Amino acid sequence: MDVVHHPRVAWEGARTFVNAADGNVYWWLSDMLGRSLGTTHQTRLSETRLRLQREEAWPAETAAWRVRLEDMLRARPDLAPVVLQLVADTSRRLSP
Repeated sequence: MDVVHHPRVAWEGARTFVNAADGNVYWWLSDMLGRSLGTTHQTRLSETRLRLQREEAWPAETAAWRVRLEDMLRARPDLAPVVLQLVADTSRRLSP
């Protein structure tokens, strides 16, 4: 039985999702977030994409996503495998 460290999952998710929000992977991730975690997360990714137009927004957006994902995982620990899979799939799509 694997132990899932939710704060680590939230941190990896935050870094990956914010990274993806500023590129072509955004469209795929937006769709997957809507399907897997709900339209609220899809909307938040859209808002992140807009805020990333300002260079100084990156740290704040990453922090916001970390808290958002950590809160979600605290309430719904069963979603950790879903987030981990989204991170893995998104990371593969971000790699050249």
